[in-house]
Amino acid sequence: MEFQKDNTFFSGRLKSISFAVKGAIKLITTEHSVMVQFSIGILMTIAGFHFNITRTEWLFQTLAIGFVMSIEGLNTAVEKMADFIHPNYHERIGFIKDIAAGAVFFAALTAIAIGLIIYLPRFL
Repeated sequence: MEFQKDNTFFSGRLKSISFAVKGAIKLITTEHSVMVQFSIGILMTIAGFHFNITRTEWLFQTLAIGFVMSIEGLNTAVEKMADFIHPNYHERIGFIKDIAAGAVFFAALTAIAIGLIIYLPRFL
């Protein structure tokens, strides 16, 4: 199968969107860490409706959820690529995968901080 570039603007964008949606569905349905993050995102969205958070809080919460999901997707891509290039354990590949996982850790810490800032006052 040969790659065919679509040079028309509209149909090219539609194809790009369809690839992005397929990728998001693959992430959510096949990767356990993404399933967990997606589930937490849904729970936090429900919490937002329950606690009637402000528009600004919605903006920060939505940004945090999207940030974590995006970094988690990039981490998964790095891990899959590293495993494809070097399927056996290799110290340098492990280092690269640890760094990618560290990026997810920072994103998750940021999201937790945002969640605490939004929801902790409602419980105190």
